[in-house]
Amino acid sequence: MIYLDNAATTWPKPYDVRRAVAEAMVLYGANPGRSGHRMAMAAAREVYRCREAAAAFFSLPDPAGVVFTANCTAALNIAIKGILRDGGRAVISDMEHNSVLRPLHALSPGAPRYDIARVVPGDDPATVRNFERMITPETRAIVCTHASNAFGTVLPIADLADLARRSGLLMVVDGAQTAGMLPIDMGRTGIDFLCVPGHKGLYGPAGTGMLLCGSAGKLLPPLTEGGTGVNSLAPDQPEELPERLEAGTLNTAGICGLRAGLRWVSEQGEQAGRRKMRQLAEFYRMMRGVPGVSIYTGEPAYGASAAVLSLNIAGQAAETVAAELDRHGIAVRAGLHCAPLAHRHYGTIQTGTVRFSPSIFTVPEDYQKVYEIIRGIAAKTVAKSG
Repeated sequence: MIYLDNAATTWPKPYDVRRAVAEAMVLYGANPGRSGHRMAMAAAREVYRCREAAAAFFSLPDPAGVVFTANCTAALNIAIKGILRDGGRAVISDMEHNSVLRPLHALSPGAPRYDIARVVPGDDPATVRNFERMITPETRAIVCTHASNAFGTVLPIADLADLARRSGLLMVVDGAQTAGMLPIDMGRTGIDFLCVPGHKGLYGPAGTGMLLCGSAGKLLPPLTEGGTGVNSLAPDQPEELPERLEAGTLNTAGICGLRAGLRWVSEQGEQAGRRKMRQLAEFYRMMRGVPGVSIYTGEPAYGASAAVLSLNIAGQAAETVAAELDRHGIAVRAGLHCAPLAHRHYGTIQTGTVRFSPSIFTVPEDYQKVYEIIRGIAAKTVAKSG
C-alpha cells in the first residue's frame, strides 16, 4: 500500500514506537500513580519521563503542565470548555476543524460564541489584523489551528499569541497538523495551551494526545472528575496539575509509545521534514501539469504549509477519485475532512477535495505511481467530455 493519509494518522509507525508499546504491556502493566508496588512505581516513572520529553520538545518549562488525553480533540475540549464555561467568546480562524467548532457550538447551541477571522495565506500581517478586528469586550481567547488539515495553510501563531497577550486574552493552539512537523516553542511564543495528537506527526499510537499548559493552566477547571491516586478523601479534584485534568487510568502503553515517537522525531531532525516538503512540492508541480486537475493552494514549502495537498479532477467526484486510487493500493482521504470553514474559504464546500498527506516514509516512487494514475483518470475524463 502507498499510504498518503498521514494527516489523519501516520502509518507505518516507527519500529521504536511499536517496540515501546509491546514492552510496556509486559514491563509496565500496573496502574501508574495508584499503588506503591514496584511495577506501579515503574509505570509512573515511565509516564513522567514522557511528560519530561514532551515539555522539552515543545519548550514548556514545567513537565507538570503536560496533561495526557485520548487525542487532540479531547485536549481542545478541555481548554475551550474550561476557558468559556462561565461565558465569553473566542476568536477563531476560517480554517478551523470541527474539533474547535463543535465544542464552541456545544457551549451555546444556536447562538455561536465565536467570531471568525479570515486567514490570508502566506506571511501576510493582514491575518493578524483580521483577528484583531474581531476582538470585543466579551472575547476571552484566541483559538486557532496552526495549519489547516484540508489545505495545509499555516497561521502565524507567534504573532497571534503576541496579539492575545497584548489584548489580555488566552491563546489556544490546535497543533494537530504541525506537532512534530514544524517547531513549536511555547516558551518563546507565549502560547497558553497547546493541543496535540500523539498519533500524527509525533508518530505515536492512536489513543494518545496532550494538552500542554503554560502558567495559565491553573485557571482551567476539570472537564472530568474522578480518581487520581492522590487526595482520595477530598470530594473535589486536586488543585495541582496534571492530576486536576487527568481523571482515571492513563494509557500507559500508549504513553510509552508516544515517548518513543517524540524521541524518534527528534532524531530525524528538521532535515527530514524539509525533505518531505521538497518531495511534496515536486508532486505539486507534477499535478499542476495535468489537464483537468485543480489545486487550490500555492506550492508547498517548509514552514509555509503543512504536508497536505488537496486537489480535484474536473468531472469526477472526490470520493470517486479516492475509490479509484484505493483500487490501485493508494490510501488517501476525500470529502470535507471535518473542516467546513476551510472548504468554504477555498470554494470547495460543495465538492470536497482529494487530500494527499505524506509522511517521512513516503518516497519519490510513491508520488510517481500516484501521478500516473491521476493522469490516467484525468485523461479519460477529458476524452469523455470532448
